[in-house]
Amino acid sequence: MKKRERGRFFTNLAKTRGKLLSGLQSVVPHGKKIDMNVLEEIEDHLILSDLGVEVSSKIVESVRLRGGVYSIEELRARFQQQIVGMLEPVESPLQILDSRKTQVILVVGVNGVGKTTTVAKLTNRLSNAGYSVMLAGCDTFRAAAIEQLQSWGEKLKVPVIAQQRGTDAAAVAHDAFESALARHIDVLIIDSAGRQHVNVDLMEQLKKIDRVLARIDPTAPHETMLVVDAGNGQNILSQTEVFNNAVNLTGICITKLDGTARGGVTVALARKFGIPIRFVSTGERLEDFAQFEAEAFAEALLPMSDEISTPLK
Repeated sequence: MKKRERGRFFTNLAKTRGKLLSGLQSVVPHGKKIDMNVLEEIEDHLILSDLGVEVSSKIVESVRLRGGVYSIEELRARFQQQIVGMLEPVESPLQILDSRKTQVILVVGVNGVGKTTTVAKLTNRLSNAGYSVMLAGCDTFRAAAIEQLQSWGEKLKVPVIAQQRGTDAAAVAHDAFESALARHIDVLIIDSAGRQHVNVDLMEQLKKIDRVLARIDPTAPHETMLVVDAGNGQNILSQTEVFNNAVNLTGICITKLDGTARGGVTVALARKFGIPIRFVSTGERLEDFAQFEAEAFAEALLPMSDEISTPLK
């Protein structure tokens, strides 16, 4: 992660960091030592900060097993170390294979999480890296979805394959893949449909897209990326489970970290599923899109310096 991205990442986790640190400081006032009797109260606060029961228990247990009395700074250091350890296994950058065949990225998720904007940010990133990109508008359920994707295509100067609303999404994916192969496009990104609530029809549609792509290339899609909104907190876990059962997720992008105090769910997500977290969206601009890094996330969530970690009022 570049220095500028790291700084922006730190800034945009301010709400989550503020919630976590303000709670810790209310439990453990500055200068007060922390003994084992206080740890239970700290664990409760970590759970309320969307780290989840399992993660919070493991973090606190690591301190309890060591025994002793701690300062708040020592406790932060131990907590940060635990968070890094939980996140490092899912720190895995998206790989675009050096191949003559088009690489297919299927983007999935419920409505409102920022799927189409994520598609645009990913397109921008790949284009800047020198890859040719094509987009496929397979969200034929939502009226404005196709127009939104076509608008991004024009802005980013990449071709978009789309049909009218109500068209079979799998047929659009098939035509787009065939077109991308014929034009020797490096990466085809498929923007799929979502629903406000996960349902059977959506899952069956995604499975059909998978089957159709595999008929052209048995290894496609080469990446199935779930987009989740950090603001949904623990609901992200149930969304991930349903999508993963349907289409075998290979990556996750977490959006809207800048607008929520619930970014701690990232740790719970990593701990429960172990699915690589490819990217985090750190703002509204195209360039506000960073490769996920465990250490940078942990530092932004629970920094060591009070000077840069004052909770929000």
